[in-house]
Amino acid sequence: MRNISFSDEEQSDILPKTATLWWRTPQDFDENGHLKVDISDLSKLTPRLKILREMERLAFISTEGLEDLRHKLITYRAGDFWLPVGGVKKEDMEIAPVITIVLVGLCASGKSSLVNYMYSVLGRSGLIPFAQTSSGNSHYTTMFLEEHNVLRSMRSGFCVYDTRGLETNDMIEGLDEVSTWMTRGVRHNQPCFRHDDYNNNNKITSKRYTKRNVDCAIIVADLSEINKAFISGDLKDVVALKSLFNNSSIRKSNENPLLILTHGDTISAEERINSRLKICEFLGIPETTGVYDVACLTEQGILPEESDPITAFALTEAVYRSLMQSDRNHQPKKKLKDWIVLFLTWILCCIGAFFAILANFFSKCSQPHNKKLKY
Repeated sequence: MRNISFSDEEQSDILPKTATLWWRTPQDFDENGHLKVDISDLSKLTPRLKILREMERLAFISTEGLEDLRHKLITYRAGDFWLPVGGVKKEDMEIAPVITIVLVGLCASGKSSLVNYMYSVLGRSGLIPFAQTSSGNSHYTTMFLEEHNVLRSMRSGFCVYDTRGLETNDMIEGLDEVSTWMTRGVRHNQPCFRHDDYNNNNKITSKRYTKRNVDCAIIVADLSEINKAFISGDLKDVVALKSLFNNSSIRKSNENPLLILTHGDTISAEERINSRLKICEFLGIPETTGVYDVACLTEQGILPEESDPITAFALTEAVYRSLMQSDRNHQPKKKLKDWIVLFLTWILCCIGAFFAILANFFSKCSQPHNKKLKY
């Protein structure tokens, strides 16, 4: 997206009047909504100023940019954002008919609420709850993978998967499950049961649904819980989030997964900014690139699309960026010689395994004879 300077009064007047400009605190902005510090010199920008500048960019472009990005997503087809590299043509690339985005995160991080917000912003579905959340029932958790066509379109070029949250006290099993999704693919209604669940016998088969390879993972994190963790000094949840973020299976090429911070509207503006700075520093990522602050619900418990176009645009841009990232990571199709090499490699592996078994067998058979010779 374009970089914009927000120092003059004319551009400030273009900003949406109905949006909640929560980051405009008195210590950073004057009564006219102008930053008190000159941000024209990019070399002097502190991490805090970078976040404020990014939020100003989202505010400036959200009114007109939201409809533009919506249209691009509605008309998107898998591979539309692919660019020719390495002399390989698009028809020689392995591009799935539907791009699959998976939401992962700790329990109660806001993944299901984010799906509902996507329906509201992208599918214009109003307040219809398509995904059940834990807001009304703290004991509820997603037990099956759920595929969502958030555009509500018969020709949607991408889908979003809601997943079960990871338990902080059992991250090893959770990360193994995430690795399975990323390497083996996902299906709608695929069970997410774990060893401590009592209803493992009630698994519902999901093989009648199409299996989809995962193209991109978006990590969802609760900003209010991150704030509590840094205040209390108990960083168990933050460490678990870092292990998920750095998991090798969810990294496509050398790109970091996208990070969406939810529930920031439940804390103060100062805490919201500082918590974002701290978690980005803890994860070792930039404060603005690939990080989005998306409050899924307002204080009244309703989706904020109409009252907060900035948040709606931030979510839309996050989905748009995830599709761009997915289209950059398509692999070339395997040719005949590739299959021949793969077959010969498999044959050699089988031969090697056969001789290893024989060597082990004869080694065991010769052991008693050797013992007798010693005496």
